[in-house]
Amino acid sequence: MADEHSITGRTKHGELTIDQIASMQPGLGRLMPEISERYWILYYAAKGGNWELAHYQLRNIRNLFSIGVQTRPKMASYLEAFDKGHLSAVERTIEARDWGAFDKVYHDSITGLNNMHAATNHGYIVWKLPAEPPEHLDLGPQVPRS
Repeated sequence: MADEHSITGRTKHGELTIDQIASMQPGLGRLMPEISERYWILYYAAKGGNWELAHYQLRNIRNLFSIGVQTRPKMASYLEAFDKGHLSAVERTIEARDWGAFDKVYHDSITGLNNMHAATNHGYIVWKLPAEPPEHLDLGPQVPRS
């Protein structure tokens, strides 16, 4: 059996070892901009009544969190706690399609995520909800297409 360091993958440009491929996997610094954009879209989708899009964004945030748990295991407890606490609360309000409750738990989650940044020695990262919705998506309720 081959040594794990000798396992390679081939591309048209050359070979990479399994360790080289592993080192390229995204950490939270690469994942967080996508999470941030999805969290922004999630808010304005819910506000616009596009609850399906809001829920889709939430599911994708959770998928990105799971990558972060794998690539940065020392952050797993923070990501899992945020998911079980804040994201679960957001999800319940999405499922209920309750804008008033959603708005409150969403804003509470912003406080929670900034507290998490501080607790992980990243207090210089302060996330805020952009004042305007993204313009590249239709965030209103969707009519089924035939």
